Amino acid sequence: MRSSVFGNLEGQGLPGGFVLQNGKMLRVELPSEVLAKQGSMVAFQGQMDFDYEGGGLGKLLKKAVTGEGAALMRVRGQGLLYLADNADDIHLFYLENEGLTVNGRNLLAFQPSLAWDIKRVQGAGMAAGGLFNTTVTGTGWVAVTTHGEPVLLDAARMPTYADAQSAVCWSTQLEVGVNRTVKMGALIGRGSGEAMQLAFRGQGFVLVQASEGPPVVKATS
Repeated sequence: MRSSVFGNLEGQGLPGGFVLQNGKMLRVELPSEVLAKQGSMVAFQGQMDFDYEGGGLGKLLKKAVTGEGAALMRVRGQGLLYLADNADDIHLFYLENEGLTVNGRNLLAFQPSLAWDIKRVQGAGMAAGGLFNTTVTGTGWVAVTTHGEPVLLDAARMPTYADAQSAVCWSTQLEVGVNRTVKMGALIGRGSGEAMQLAFRGQGFVLVQASEGPPVVKATS
């Protein structure tokens, strides 16, 4: 996997398509297609069509039940497309027959050559708020956003924990579960609303942003 956060994108002969216009704006070169977060288009040059992308009935049902997964649009045409999301920082990943799990609200755009699905974190029950995440697999470009400059954690060095709203994306090969703090009265994570974090183990990385986001409302039965 190559990424702007790893610093190994330059001079690698990667295919075009996704380019950082600056740290907060993505330029996508068409002709081709791209799947992007609805409302993320800030400008385009050329001729383009924008269509809602539901991903099929199964994914629509998962979105409805879990609240996970950004509303997507499919863009077709020829020219230059510029994408951004609330002036958040943008980071590029190029997957080479690999997978990346992304918090749905941090997913800005990806190439349709990549397959995507919504999956639940093991042990998370039916709680809402980032415990269902979007997984993209295959070969192609992915762009994610972070609120502020993120930190890249190597989960292979030691057991790693992150607030569910602060964890932006991580390697799909990681073993991911839920950690519940012994002292349940300690609200150590504003995003989760309780003493609970995502737990990561194995060979891979976790990208964590500087903001937990708004407090999460628990799902009601």
